[in-house]
Amino acid sequence: MKSEKTDGSKGVRAVALATAIMTSAPLYAQSTNGEHMGTTIEAPEIAPIGVRPAAFMKVPGSAQGPEIDRKNGYRIERLGSGLYMVTDNAYQSMFMVYDHGVVVVDAPPSYAGKLKEAIGEVTDKPITYLIYSHSHADHIGGAGGLGDIPVVIAHAETKRLLVRDADSQRPLPNVTFNKRYTLKLGSQVLELSYPGNGHEPGNIMIYAPAQKVLMFVDVVFPGWMPFRRFGVAQDIPGYFEQVRELGHHPFEKLVGGHVSRIGTHEDVELQIEFNDDIKAAASAALRGQAFATAATGIEPANSWAFVSDYTARVASQCVATMTPKWKDRLAAFDTFIWDQCYAMEQSIRVD
Repeated sequence: MKSEKTDGSKGVRAVALATAIMTSAPLYAQSTNGEHMGTTIEAPEIAPIGVRPAAFMKVPGSAQGPEIDRKNGYRIERLGSGLYMVTDNAYQSMFMVYDHGVVVVDAPPSYAGKLKEAIGEVTDKPITYLIYSHSHADHIGGAGGLGDIPVVIAHAETKRLLVRDADSQRPLPNVTFNKRYTLKLGSQVLELSYPGNGHEPGNIMIYAPAQKVLMFVDVVFPGWMPFRRFGVAQDIPGYFEQVRELGHHPFEKLVGGHVSRIGTHEDVELQIEFNDDIKAAASAALRGQAFATAATGIEPANSWAFVSDYTARVASQCVATMTPKWKDRLAAFDTFIWDQCYAMEQSIRVD
């Protein structure tokens, strides 16, 4: 009898723990009879995480940019006076030509080995400045191959993270700032500013006011479903606020760091609408699905299983709600909508 009491107490503690986890946000309906109480939903038509569909959704023409030169593996797009984007139609970086040299912004390793070649199509001036948008290796991990660059500029948080990472392919910046930094080189100007954490600490906005071009990486994905979990945003409420604030920014062209074309204010408005819809869908699912404290096939002591059961049903309802409206409006909607719904319900509950 003693062992039975002990096992029972473990089960009670596990359920109490799981309930505490799930009710850190507003209290939702709970089920104690082993049945899945809550909103009845049809199975989403989008394959869940870990299941490969027979065919992914086709990319609409509105999301596609010009084709790259397959021989070179990149293309160059003029953004304004002396300002250019380089892209392999998956990653994007910029460079600015001024009187005595070139300023490079980011060096994605997918084409950094050809970045000097790309710049050479425009000018024979040397690279004299390098700016890091943030610390992530997929955007600046090719910097080490550019050679010695006199000035490397980044946010102070980016330098802190790069010191931690100790990656020789991401040389440490020798100029850092906290809130704002203006780089003025003859008639060319870049305004660097830090809007706070969203994607990650240190992710900055790089604005060319004369050309009205803004580079802000991993925040807006023009025409596309954001990369998983809102671009792997560390701070989802902060990320949502940054997207909304972009609606008031005076840019005319947006370099987002990913996908195959530049962005516009229409792309920003579309992503704001998507963010609002998915937050509403996840909130409704959290209210509509019951958190079970007893269920067939789940041991009373397995608190993680109760959480997994609940969040899976919440995500499923969220995906089913979002699919009819959005499956044809954002390229690759099917790739990451489950990720977005899981990230959204988690953020609503704990942030």
